[in-house]
Amino acid sequence: MKRMPTLFVGHGSPMMALEHTEITNTFQTIGKNIINNYGKPKAILAISAHWYADGTYIQSAENPKQIYDMYGFPQELYEVVYPAKGDSNLTKEVQKLLGNSVSINDTWGIDHGMWTVLIHMFPDASIAVVQLSINKYLSPKEMYQLGTKLQVLRDEGYLIIGSGNIVHNLRRLEWENPSGSPATIEFDQYITNAVLENDIYTVINYSNHPQASYAVPTPEHYLPLIYIMGASEGAKPTVFNQSYNTGSLSMTGVIFEDENREKQKSA
Repeated sequence: MKRMPTLFVGHGSPMMALEHTEITNTFQTIGKNIINNYGKPKAILAISAHWYADGTYIQSAENPKQIYDMYGFPQELYEVVYPAKGDSNLTKEVQKLLGNSVSINDTWGIDHGMWTVLIHMFPDASIAVVQLSINKYLSPKEMYQLGTKLQVLRDEGYLIIGSGNIVHNLRRLEWENPSGSPATIEFDQYITNAVLENDIYTVINYSNHPQASYAVPTPEHYLPLIYIMGASEGAKPTVFNQSYNTGSLSMTGVIFEDENREKQKSA
């Protein structure tokens, strides 16, 4: 089996679970391509913006709950079921790699940052999913370093997916704007270019950008990208779904696939 790729996906509105758009079509294509080109993943290690916790936690539940962590949406959305199983072997592998820095926590489950994407990418829910929390007490550089420890999972047939948004500012949504504000586009392209150049320093130190407080008013949706960059050292990034909506959301995603790369700029 080839070394699995890694993914950062922009998840946007939970309503995406019910939609059939260019973005969801791209998710479908990526899922099919992964299975065709790399084989069916043993399981998915998922890092979602919505499990932003006070420590580094890994799930162990055989049947993780589906979390409907969104409010005010049509009832139809709360009836969507994505019955992914857990995977004890993946849980144990993560514990082995991260040691005492990670602990079991099954109070959470598979949240909408993940299932709204996976329902398009792997619609039959036959690939187990284990979520890893974002530890809010780690610095961005420490998150990157943690991500590097997960790289070996890719050699073992596990797919690592981070879900968030490079730009995510719900307080500045522009409901009549089908695209992005100038600040959204500027910041998203700045970070995307840094990712394409393997410029880890810029991605980690995103707050240096003049639009950072607008684009990342709270860090949880941005940080999965940093974990994924760590898990993707030496892999080639390809951008997909680079689009914007309601002014202050970017849907940009990146898939990282191995090939000979220039040495990354140091963090």
